Amino acid sequence: MKKEVVIYPRIIERIEDWPIFRLSKDRSEFIREIDEFTFKRLVNKHRKDLSDVIVKTMYNERIRIKEDPWKVDPPNERQFWNRISKKLIKKSLDRDDPQAKAVAEDILQKIIHRYSEEIVGTFQIPTFRFAQRFLTAFFNRIFNAAVGKSLRSIWRGRRHLYERLNVMGDAETVRELFKHGTVIVVPTHSSNLDSILVGYALDQILGMPSFSYGAGLNLYNFGPAAYFMNRLGAYRVDRRKKNAVYLETLKVMSNLSIQRGVNTLFFPGGTRSRSGELEKDLKMGLLGTSVEAQRAMCQQNTGKKVFIVPLVICYNFVLEAPFLIEQHLRSTGKENYIRLRDEGKSVRGWLRFIWRFFSTTSDITLSVGRPLDVLGNMVDKEGRSYDRFGNALDISEYFTSKNEVNEDRQREEEYTKLLAERIVERYHIENVVLSSHLTAFAVFEMLLHENPKLDLFGILRLPPDDYMFPFHAVVEVVEQMQTRLYLWEQQGKIRLAPEIHRSPEDVVRDGVKNLGIFHAEKPLSLTKEGHIVSSNFRVLYFYHNRLQNYDLHKAVQWKTAEIEVLKVD
Repeated sequence: MKKEVVIYPRIIERIEDWPIFRLSKDRSEFIREIDEFTFKRLVNKHRKDLSDVIVKTMYNERIRIKEDPWKVDPPNERQFWNRISKKLIKKSLDRDDPQAKAVAEDILQKIIHRYSEEIVGTFQIPTFRFAQRFLTAFFNRIFNAAVGKSLRSIWRGRRHLYERLNVMGDAETVRELFKHGTVIVVPTHSSNLDSILVGYALDQILGMPSFSYGAGLNLYNFGPAAYFMNRLGAYRVDRRKKNAVYLETLKVMSNLSIQRGVNTLFFPGGTRSRSGELEKDLKMGLLGTSVEAQRAMCQQNTGKKVFIVPLVICYNFVLEAPFLIEQHLRSTGKENYIRLRDEGKSVRGWLRFIWRFFSTTSDITLSVGRPLDVLGNMVDKEGRSYDRFGNALDISEYFTSKNEVNEDRQREEEYTKLLAERIVERYHIENVVLSSHLTAFAVFEMLLHENPKLDLFGILRLPPDDYMFPFHAVVEVVEQMQTRLYLWEQQGKIRLAPEIHRSPEDVVRDGVKNLGIFHAEKPLSLTKEGHIVSSNFRVLYFYHNRLQNYDLHKAVQWKTAEIEVLKVD
């Protein structure tokens, strides 16, 4: 049965009326606001040690330029910081010297402006319209079997493409919230495709105006990517710069952008999940700007609110899985990891990888979570906030002391931590279990059960060729886990893809098939005899981790006679 695809009309029909376009038109004024606001924040925050902040910034930047230069860095980087250094040398930054204070403030303003010019992007309508057509062709090529068809076919079949992008959740509520404030989408992060994919789905399927989003400056080293990101509303984030001035400028940019009504997309995990797990530890910097922006809106009595929408991206496969799990094991295993390295893939293996990439079908699921306010409370279609017991809330009261809304950094830091906790909680609830997740989890848990005396690295050092997993045994484990998952679904603790409601035999077959699509070394595959085998336990572990932290393994009654792992002599 062919699934019904709902394609929503545009919330704001004219692109010229989109907040991100209006911001781009007003870029110079927006940068001026960032410069002024950041300067005031830093002067107030570092009144007694402003000169130290400047010196540390200059020192760290000179080290970065020398030890970690990038092609995308501005051509006059060295000259700019040399000029700053000369100013510092000519005039001692004595805190008690009014002239020295003026010099310090002048230097600070120049540094802030340099950063804000670097961070703020633009949004150009012709580039956006071209990107729409290009991405439709690109995703069609990936998600649909195009082998044997003319290349012309990849430009058609848009509805069939939408069928491959499964959108779950209450999209109607999120769409309605655009009338009542600024929407911030906070997705999980697994792949470099995430921001493009989510942006495309929000635009083409859900009809939402384009979102501002952060793009790592390293991505701008690739010419075509830089061209599009420079013109599609991305703001640049340079993770090499960890000095106080840069971080404050970035946070102020986010804060003011939200206040201007620009809908934003950022990954609160900060980077792609290396382990394959759902994010548990979120970055507070940009997340905190949503709290600051909401307090400012309450102070201004605009009547607008900031809405946080958790979004879980669910892949049957992750293109970068081998690379990501290698990084995770390297950072956690240290000396244990050294013995895990292998010789790399053969040319033949890479050719097989590329062939599968362009010839096989696959689905991707986007699970749109229940919207929250900046305190982590649920909101309805009208943007009203409710606590866990269903009581209506006025969030302005949470920013009020002595009968007025005011800034309290310590209080807002606590609110940010609370919001992060609620987002993580929603990630685990909105997560969609796919056949690949469940099958990988079942098989790896069988491997763990077979080797109870080994730690994780001992397990990962086992030769995959020595193990076979009987199909009926994997089915038995999956069936027991299905029973537990059905209960959790009824209780609203997790979401299940439609295929999880099929027979356990079908789930296992589908899971094995999906896990064997793109990887040259298949995490799972079926032998001619009907056994399940793995060519790479590390990648299998990556996919297993998607269901980590649910205690799903406790649902299995490990009966040795029925659940067995065969060792190959």
